[in-house]
Amino acid sequence: MTPGRRLLHAFLLAAALCLAGGQARAAELVADLSNHLVAITTGFAGTDVLLFGAVEQPGEVVVIVRGPNVPIRMHRKSRIAGIWMNTATMSFDSAPSFYAVNASAPLDKVARPAVRERHAMGLENLDIPLPRAKASPNIAQEWRDALVRAKARKGHYARAVGSVTFLGARLFRSNVFFPANVPTGSYTVEVYLLREGQVVSAQTTPLIVSKVGVEAELFDFAYEYSATYGAVAILIALVAGWLAHTLFRKA
Repeated sequence: MTPGRRLLHAFLLAAALCLAGGQARAAELVADLSNHLVAITTGFAGTDVLLFGAVEQPGEVVVIVRGPNVPIRMHRKSRIAGIWMNTATMSFDSAPSFYAVNASAPLDKVARPAVRERHAMGLENLDIPLPRAKASPNIAQEWRDALVRAKARKGHYARAVGSVTFLGARLFRSNVFFPANVPTGSYTVEVYLLREGQVVSAQTTPLIVSKVGVEAELFDFAYEYSATYGAVAILIALVAGWLAHTLFRKA
C-alpha cells in the first residue's frame, strides 16, 4: 500500500470511529497507528509511523512514544597523560530506550506542571530513577542529564516536541519518526486528551520495532551462539585478508 493510500485509509477509519463515537456515546478519545510494526531490514534508513484519531469534544492532544526500559551504563572520559580514558562509571537500572513527544500546542500551554510530571511529558519530566545509592543527588542528576544528552545525540530521545495536527474540530493526525538506529523491542504509544490543563481521556497503543529477514536471523544466531559467531567472523576476516594479499601480490 502506497503512503498516500495508507494515509487515506487511516483518515477514513478515523472518520468512521468519530461517527461511531458520536452515535454510541463512546470514549472521548479514539486513536490508532497506520502500522503496528516497524520492520528493520537491510538498508533500513528510518521511517515515519502515522498516528490518527478523533475526539468527541475539542481539546488538546499529547502523544508520547516510549521504547522498552533497559539498563544503561554511562562512562565519563578524562584525558590522562595525553590519552582519553574512562575515569568514572554510572549504571542506571532502568531508562527508556526511546522517547518522543508530539503535542497539538506547547506543553506548558497544554498541561499543568503536576500533570506534565505525572505523565512524563517532556524530557525534563522523563522518569529515569537516579542511582542515589551510588552517588550524591547532585552528582546523580549530572549523570542523568548526561544520559539524556547522549540518547538525544543518537536520535533515541527527541529534543523537540513534534506536532499533532487537527483537521477540523475532531480529527487529528501526527507523524512519529524512528531513526535508522532505532532500538528494537515492544513500544507503547500513549495518547492523552486534555482540557484546562488536565487529562480527561487517555489511550495506549502497542507498537513493535523488530529486525526481520536475514538481518534478524544473523542477529539471533550471534546472540544464541556467540562463540561460534565470533569464530566464524574471525575465519571470514582471515580468508578475506589472505585473498586480498594474494590478489595484490599477483597484481
